[in-house]
Amino acid sequence: MIFCLYNVVLKIISYDEFGRSACISDIEVKKMDKSKVVYIFFAAILAVGSFASSASGCYAVVVGKDASTDGAVLLGHNEQNDGPRFLNFRKIPRIEHKAGEMVKLQGETEIPQIKESYAFLWSENPGTTYSDGYFNEWGVAVVSDGCPDKAEKLQNLEARGQLVKGGIGYMLRRLIAERAKTAREGVTIAGELIERVGYLSSRTLVIADSKEAWLLSMSRGKHWVAQRVPDDAVVLLPNVYIIDKVNLNDTSNFLGSPDLIEYAIKKGWHNPAGGETFDFSKAYGQQQKRLMDPRQWRGQCLVTGKDIEKEPDRKLPFSVKPARKLSVKDVVSILRFHGEGAVCSNVTQEAAVFQLRSNMPVDIGCIYWRCSAEPCISISTPWYCGITKTPQEYYKAVDVKENLTLECHFSESPEKFRPDAGMAWWIFKGLQDKVNADYRDRIAFVRAACDKYEEKVFAAQPKVENKAMELYRSNKSAAKRYLTDYSRAVALSAVDKARELTKQFK
Repeated sequence: MIFCLYNVVLKIISYDEFGRSACISDIEVKKMDKSKVVYIFFAAILAVGSFASSASGCYAVVVGKDASTDGAVLLGHNEQNDGPRFLNFRKIPRIEHKAGEMVKLQGETEIPQIKESYAFLWSENPGTTYSDGYFNEWGVAVVSDGCPDKAEKLQNLEARGQLVKGGIGYMLRRLIAERAKTAREGVTIAGELIERVGYLSSRTLVIADSKEAWLLSMSRGKHWVAQRVPDDAVVLLPNVYIIDKVNLNDTSNFLGSPDLIEYAIKKGWHNPAGGETFDFSKAYGQQQKRLMDPRQWRGQCLVTGKDIEKEPDRKLPFSVKPARKLSVKDVVSILRFHGEGAVCSNVTQEAAVFQLRSNMPVDIGCIYWRCSAEPCISISTPWYCGITKTPQEYYKAVDVKENLTLECHFSESPEKFRPDAGMAWWIFKGLQDKVNADYRDRIAFVRAACDKYEEKVFAAQPKVENKAMELYRSNKSAAKRYLTDYSRAVALSAVDKARELTKQFK
C-alpha cells in the first residue's frame, strides 16, 4: 500500500508493478494545499527526514537490447523544467554547409562546421539551455538529466583553462545529432568537444542507438566519463551521477577524459593510497545527505519486481536485471508513475520512449514515442525515424535555418510563451490543467480514454510496419511518405481526443 495526498484528501491506493493505481479508500486530511501534490506521500517522508534526492527534475529509463521484449534498445525520458514552457517538435532536414563555415556556441566560442549535417527530429524547449531532445536519421537519440557536481565558480574554471571563451553548453547535443551515426560515436564527439572547450554544466547525457546505449556524465570544465549500459540490464537515471566504479582500461564499457582520475587526485577528491577503485560519482558528484536516491530506488523496485530495502546510506548499483523483459508500454508506465519515488509531475514538458530496433531498416525500426505535457494525462504516439516532416500543429512556423540559431532559441519575446490554441503542446497542456484542477475525480476518466486510444495504436503497429516494409523494398521514398502520413494522422487524432476530453470539464 502507498499513501497519496490529493487536494484535501489522503487516499490509500494500491499499485500494480508499474504504478497504475486503484483507489481503495479516502481519509480526510485538514489544512492541506488544494493543488495536486506531485510527490504525494513521498513529500511527507522527506519532511520527516528520510532519504532525499538531490533534485526532482528529469528522469531516464534505459533498457539494454537483451532486456526488452523485442530486442530493442529502449530509452525513456521525462523532460521536466519549472517556469513558462512549451515545446516545438519538428523534423530538421540534412543541411549542406559552406566551406569555412563555423558553428557558433555560447559565449565567444566557435568550432568548424562539417560539410553536411544529418537530419533529425528535434524536440525544442525554447529558452532553455539543457532541455532539448534529439533523434537523428541514423536512429541516434540524445537526452539529458542534470546532476550536481562539486561546486566551482565558472570564472575560476575559465582562468585555469577548463573553459575556453565560455565553453560549450546548449549546442553539445545538437552537434551529436548532426554528426553521429552511432551512440558510441556520439560519445566520442561529445568527449572531444568537452576536452577542447570545456562544458558549462554538470549533467548526464543518455546517447542510444539500436545496438547499445551509453551514459555520458560531465562535470563543469573538461572532465567526463561514459559507461555502456549492459545489454541484459536496465538503468534508472535520476538527477545525480550514478556512474561509480570506473575502469578506463576497459574501453568496451568505459570511455573518459585522459586526466579524469589525475584531476580528481589533484583536487583532493580521490585518494589512490587507499587502494579503492576510482569512483566517479564520489569524486566529482556533489555530496548528498543520503546516498540512496528515492527515484532510482523506485525505478529499480519496479523493474526488478522487488521491494528493495530503503537504506539511505547505501548507494544503489548502476544497473539491475529486470524481473521480466520490458516493452515500450512498460517504460511509458514507469514514466507515468505516481506514488513514493514518483517520476511523473506537472512540470513535465514531454515523456518520450525511443524504441530502437536493429532487425528492420532504421526508418521503420526506430521510433520516437512521445507524450506532450504531463504523461499521466496525455497520449503517447509514434513518430517513425523515416518521416520527412511533422504537422504544422506541432511547431511554430519559423524558417528552419532561423529556428536553428541561438538567437531564435533564446529570444525573450513576450509572445513566445503565450498559450496557442492551435498548437498540439498547448492543447495537451490545457487538458493537463483541467485534470489537475480536480485530479482525484478526473484522472481515472481521462486515463481510461487515453489508454483506449493508445491500445489501438499499439495493436496497429505490426500491420503498419509490415506495409512500410513492403513499400521499402521497392520504393524507400514511398515508405517514408506512408510513415509520415501515418504518424501525422495518429498524432492529430490524439490532439482531437485531447480537445474532446478537455471539453468534458468546466
